[in-house]
Amino acid sequence: MVVFGSFVTTKADPNDVDVFLLMADGFDVSTATGETRLLFDHLAAEAHFGASVFWLRRQAAFEGEQAAVEYWQIKRDGQRRGVVEIDLEAS
Repeated sequence: MVVFGSFVTTKADPNDVDVFLLMADGFDVSTATGETRLLFDHLAAEAHFGASVFWLRRQAAFEGEQAAVEYWQIKRDGQRRGVVEIDLEAS
């Protein structure tokens, strides 16, 4: 999980949170229920949680997991943004 957007900046009043989820290859979104299910529908997540949530399965990370994480650190203008990576498997 990578958290980015103004939420991880020094802004006094951050106005958004953006999340990138890298899921296991066997993840089946149809098994998600309740609020968890909303996380995997970008528009529903924005409406319900106020967060932009992006996700993909590990197999879709063509250049590997680290490359996928680093991709989300690059802003549209080519500069790097601050991100917080949360590795739930490491804990």
